[in-house]
Amino acid sequence: MITAHIVHSIGAAAIAEAKLKSDELLLNILPAAIAEELKQRGRVIPRHHDAVTILFADFKGFTRLAEVMEPAALIQLLDEYFTGFDELAVAFGMEKLKAIGDSYMCVGGLPETNRTHPIDACLMGLAMQALVEQMKRQRDKFRLPSLELRVGVHTGPVMSGIVGKHKFTYDVWGDAVNIASRLETNGTPGRVNISESTHHHVKALFATQARGVVETKDKGQLAMFFVDRIRPEFSADAEGRVPDERFQTLRSGVAAASMQWPTTPAATS
Repeated sequence: MITAHIVHSIGAAAIAEAKLKSDELLLNILPAAIAEELKQRGRVIPRHHDAVTILFADFKGFTRLAEVMEPAALIQLLDEYFTGFDELAVAFGMEKLKAIGDSYMCVGGLPETNRTHPIDACLMGLAMQALVEQMKRQRDKFRLPSLELRVGVHTGPVMSGIVGKHKFTYDVWGDAVNIASRLETNGTPGRVNISESTHHHVKALFATQARGVVETKDKGQLAMFFVDRIRPEFSADAEGRVPDERFQTLRSGVAAASMQWPTTPAATS
């Protein structure tokens, strides 16, 4: 009896430990709310979001650098950049979706809706460029190669959901994703390039530079703006990358607004 009890206790502990590791792994690849829904329902309902903000970023000259740099050193360099971006995504309430090659994609306003995602994405874009500049200064001291970053940001409607069975992927789809990608590819290294829809939501808090209409592949002409900095009256630093208390108060007012961006289950045929 005692032996059976011991065996049962060990078995139960092993099951609990395996479940904990499984849950931790799930949280590493899926947002917490989505992981919980998957555990509870066994599936995730696709959803339509009336507005989210998508941020795309990639590095100028990565392909050329990859041809001459040792593979281990190249991966280490990318890891330093992407680890920093991951930390910024957490800090600004953005959800990382994927990193493919030298490209990085994240989104604000889902899976849990909020009204501050255009602001948060612009703050993150400026912080990403600051991080890349800082790493360049450090690497220049040792004559090590570094990269320049393009960032594109767009606000619009998307569908979200999970694809895959053995390897889950949480992703978004829609024309807004394509537009955000075009904002990135038509951007300039060192700058944050945003669409007209994003600009509409952030122009009161950020100093921007109108670029006019830019011809893009497959999407035609798109109005674009560079985000130069946080407006001086709302900035806690000279460079305009750190928001002050007035900025945070205004952002809190946006977050507390009664109207939320609608999120609805996607229609199924």
